[in-house]
Amino acid sequence: MATNRLWRTLSAFNHSTRRWAPILPWRNAQSQVTQAPSLTSRNLNIDTWTQRLCLISWNIDAFSSRPISRAQLILDHILEGLKSPDIIFLQGVTLNVRASLLNDVRVRAGFLVTDAEDQTSFEDVPFASMTLLSSARFASGLDSQKEGDGIEGGENIYRRDALCVDIIPPTAPGTVFRLINVHLDSLGAEYYRARQMKILANILREPGCSGGILAGDFNAMYPEDHELVDQNKLVDAWVALHGRADSDKSTWSVGVERSDGLGPGRLDKVAMMGSKAMEMELLRPGPIEVPRPGEKPVEIPWSDHCGLRCTFAI
Repeated sequence: MATNRLWRTLSAFNHSTRRWAPILPWRNAQSQVTQAPSLTSRNLNIDTWTQRLCLISWNIDAFSSRPISRAQLILDHILEGLKSPDIIFLQGVTLNVRASLLNDVRVRAGFLVTDAEDQTSFEDVPFASMTLLSSARFASGLDSQKEGDGIEGGENIYRRDALCVDIIPPTAPGTVFRLINVHLDSLGAEYYRARQMKILANILREPGCSGGILAGDFNAMYPEDHELVDQNKLVDAWVALHGRADSDKSTWSVGVERSDGLGPGRLDKVAMMGSKAMEMELLRPGPIEVPRPGEKPVEIPWSDHCGLRCTFAI
């Protein structure tokens, strides 16, 4: 399953011009890799290399009612906690939700954001992924120029990207550590998920890469899906910290009755190579009220997924 690497933009908000300004990253000379789904890359230097990074990943549910309000509540929960994350992975982001997030004053003041000035990854798909990096922890130190577009290719059902940021520690400028925001194919696409996981794991083993994190919605619907992390010689952060006896901790459809009969499952994961999981917890969604004309309003969760908070050391 061979695809071309898609080069996208990483942006910082320019408070003088009141616009998101693309940053030109350093590019790897190799423009094509064997992978699935298509991969998007950014390279940054870590401003303060303190060994520990905090990641929050959340599929914010593209299809339920009131998506913008739900996304804002999730963002509030992420940013107003006791421990603000260094890295935020969001999956299931619609174009309107993306616009809302980019207009949030906290995002503008505190984060570098993927695809802020480039809608390519949101075209002809119902949703895409976004990665946000704390500007207090990460800096590019590079001129703000827009990258050239890549060529899309690949073999997957839902046309999803794995969104990758390469971080470069000052102590080892010749290597990168990869942060990959994952949203694998859904439901009965276990054949594709297996191939996608294999290729993404291989990306962490490319020359010059010291390791990385795969985090997000793995859509692990079936028992064979839960074997993919081990099969690809990665470490499941939840299992490493909580053991296999607690490895069935559900992240999806918790406390929700579904018309399709599917029950709760641990669809969302953090898998790692070349790093150590230090802490990990589930972030459970709160309720939001949905009005119904002529009827009493109902409450639904902010998302049908829980979020994951993982602190890891490199």
